[in-house]
Amino acid sequence: MEKDNLIPVEGEPSLFRDKNTGAIINTDSSGYTQYKKMKQRRQTEREELDILKKDIDEIKSLLRELTNGSRSN
Repeated sequence: MEKDNLIPVEGEPSLFRDKNTGAIINTDSSGYTQYKKMKQRRQTEREELDILKKDIDEIKSLLRELTNGSRSN
């Protein structure tokens, strides 16, 4: 990809349009890296939240068993 084939996108200093394909190209590699880190962090948080939800469900189930057992005594 040659720089002659890139047209700057108005108002976006890191975006360019390829003359041949019409594709928008982001040249901000640090912004992209930051985006990927943020996306990974959100995925990790979602996974941790799912684990916590499962743990709470298990605790609730155990509490139900305990309370049902004490009622039958």
